[in-house]
Amino acid sequence: MRNRELVTDEEISAYLQGTIDDLPDGSTCADMEKAVDILSLKIKQGKKIRIIGDYDIDGVNATYVYLRVLSALGAVVDYAIPHRMTDGYGLNIELVKSAINAKVDTILTCDNGIAAKSEIEFAKEAGLTVIVTDHHEVPFGHLPQGDAIVDSKRPDCPYPFKGLCGTAIAWKLANLLANKYLESKTISNLLDSLIENVAIATIGDVMDLNGENRILVKEGLKRLQNTNNLGLRALIKETGLEGHEIRAYHIGFVLGPCINASGRLESAQMALELLLSDSNEEAQRMAAELKSLNDSRKNMTDLALDEAFPIACELVEKGDKVLVIYLPQCHESLAGIVAGRIRESFYRPVFVLTDGEEGIKGSGRSIESYHMFEGISACADLLDKFGGHAQAAGLSMKRENLTDFRKRINDNCNLTDEDLKEKIKIDMVLPFSAVNESFIKEIELLAPFGKGNRKPVFACRNVRLKSLRVFGENRNVIIMQLTDENDCQVEGIMFGEHRELEAKKASTDKEILMDILFEPAIKEYNGRKSLQIKLQEYRIK
Repeated sequence: MRNRELVTDEEISAYLQGTIDDLPDGSTCADMEKAVDILSLKIKQGKKIRIIGDYDIDGVNATYVYLRVLSALGAVVDYAIPHRMTDGYGLNIELVKSAINAKVDTILTCDNGIAAKSEIEFAKEAGLTVIVTDHHEVPFGHLPQGDAIVDSKRPDCPYPFKGLCGTAIAWKLANLLANKYLESKTISNLLDSLIENVAIATIGDVMDLNGENRILVKEGLKRLQNTNNLGLRALIKETGLEGHEIRAYHIGFVLGPCINASGRLESAQMALELLLSDSNEEAQRMAAELKSLNDSRKNMTDLALDEAFPIACELVEKGDKVLVIYLPQCHESLAGIVAGRIRESFYRPVFVLTDGEEGIKGSGRSIESYHMFEGISACADLLDKFGGHAQAAGLSMKRENLTDFRKRINDNCNLTDEDLKEKIKIDMVLPFSAVNESFIKEIELLAPFGKGNRKPVFACRNVRLKSLRVFGENRNVIIMQLTDENDCQVEGIMFGEHRELEAKKASTDKEILMDILFEPAIKEYNGRKSLQIKLQEYRIK
């Protein structure tokens, strides 16, 4: 915990034992009470409210939270989620026109809206009430002129925690609205169950798992284990997780990608319909469709990566510190995924751009030492639209601006060679003799793990590799026998292709000496448990 900058008794207690009751009061968020008062009045007047969300996992879950709670409070409410390909991100003029034609009185955004200045002006001129709830950076510090703008990142917001996702903001507003104007056990139970959606969105939107987020995710995962949501239960079964403890990893790498797949390749409405399913048959059908879509997404991503890697190598060789990769054939919904994978391989900020209906558009993923939103803000004159935060961004531009953008984003970046060296932080040097079941259980007290709360990483020097075997259809699993300096032996497992290590071991009968980074684990096979370590990195000596 000290390695995670937790020093005082209060910080340690909150980290280990924080509960929902310890969360800050949502009413302290700027414009939150104003938003609650407006919605309360609109509900009483029977005015039509339209929720406008986003097509990713955060936007879908935020829309679901609002829809369930507003409906329970008797609101006349519907929703619209923009289509990634035809509408683009967030609130746009066509969505506003659609709301006007449908006689909507109030637009309630979630996970978007903070950058929709002109769209909100258009809606206001047409006589609509507009409430924005978002969690993204405020462009240039200028707020749109809506009736209430709820975003903990707005410069004048006193709310103490700035890292909430859009669904968490929605859940907080929904709590205040329900508790202030309608006290009932039914509503209380509903709000409690929706914490699982906050957890899914927080992990899926890659928010830091510290502070308030840590509590929300911890509590949400508890509820997800026995969820009453038919759609989530069906998706858990479809992905082979039924009967397993659902952890942050499973949301980030199994369930979350299925929910996101609909917004990437089809319409995010599919994912919302999964959450709204009211029969097991419908839920199973929707879950199977989303799983199939995600499998297609994986195949398409692999093809895009095959094209992107050579371009990235060429740009690095040329000396670019920010990689701007143009893949005209890449499905635009996959740009962020491809950018993230290239970033992992080259440890550089990466933008992946592809052809859109007008010009080119894409997504960026960054590294710790580069604030991506500030970087693209300095190139605003070259861009048609942009938004994001420190670690990720989205943008669009005219095709003829690509060369200038690539040059200027690199000229302005101020990244040093040291910034581009990935720093691997370890918790301590640990002998193999310390790896036991009790120690592994203690480590679990630090969960949930993810961005902002990494799983503990340990190091061991001068480890002797005695033997190794390669398994898997793609030869991407290595089982090895390892011995440390104290002659303590343990089984190790490592994933991925490591041909250098295989070749080195094949060329000698002698033991290979290595320094390794690892995490302790318990291996379960045929009902039997044994200790194992998972290697993350190694250095042959």
